[in-house]
Amino acid sequence: MAREPSRSSPTWPSGASTVVGVIGDPIAHSLSPLLHNAAFDALGLDWVSVAFPVSAGATAAALDGMRALKIAGLSVTMPHKEPAFAAVDDVTEVARRLGVVNCISRRDDNLLGDSTDGEGFLAALRRASAFDPAAKRCLVIGAGGAARAVTLALADAGAAEVVVVNRTASRAEATAALAGSAGRVGSGADVADAELIVQATSLGMAGDDGDHGAGSQVLPLDPSALHRGQIVADLVYHPLETPLLRAAQERGATPVGGLAMLVHQAALALERWTGQTVPVEAMWDAARLRAGG
Repeated sequence: MAREPSRSSPTWPSGASTVVGVIGDPIAHSLSPLLHNAAFDALGLDWVSVAFPVSAGATAAALDGMRALKIAGLSVTMPHKEPAFAAVDDVTEVARRLGVVNCISRRDDNLLGDSTDGEGFLAALRRASAFDPAAKRCLVIGAGGAARAVTLALADAGAAEVVVVNRTASRAEATAALAGSAGRVGSGADVADAELIVQATSLGMAGDDGDHGAGSQVLPLDPSALHRGQIVADLVYHPLETPLLRAAQERGATPVGGLAMLVHQAALALERWTGQTVPVEAMWDAARLRAGG
């Protein structure tokens, strides 16, 4: 790999620079380019990451552009994770089981789809709390792409039970099925017995009020059920401290914010693209600086 001459030079990036990025809609808020570029700075690589706004329905066209422009890798966020799964040439086993991809690597003109969300979540847990899911009782709130990735990862890590709670029963059943014999559909009554609770919906995200009315800060569970000894993870990273994480702290549980998963899943994507060990600490420093945490 060529080492970058100077990222402050007016001639950088150049036609020799390797390009990666992230696609989504909306995408202007994404921290992925910041994280990617912090790692490239630390590695001394002449690589650059940018955000590409891609409207719903244009996923396949964007991936054709990836091939034509020789873009080395793409992170994939909403609303493209499922369409990208259908548009790539091949997928990893994890992506196949989930039916979504959040990371695409180009190998010549072939595109390989992968999912780094689950593995990134487990890495975030290890860093924040040294939590090992093996033989533990886990509860996942939500049934979207992130919830499915976390459910599968917890089951593959040997969780004794993965309980899925979601407003739509059919989606909860489909997500719980990813955990095999360890999975089941649950309710708020299961919160007290869970050793790990994962909030995998957009509830609590800045600017998102869900179905609860303007300005609502409704929690996805009864906070009185939280207690010391539990790990409570919220995949939302804006704001850094969500209402759920505040409630967990007040009840003596260990809170784990969503920024950790974002950093670690991005690091895993970079490892696939560059083939190098990624400086996660440099990515963490950039994330904290931007987030003000």
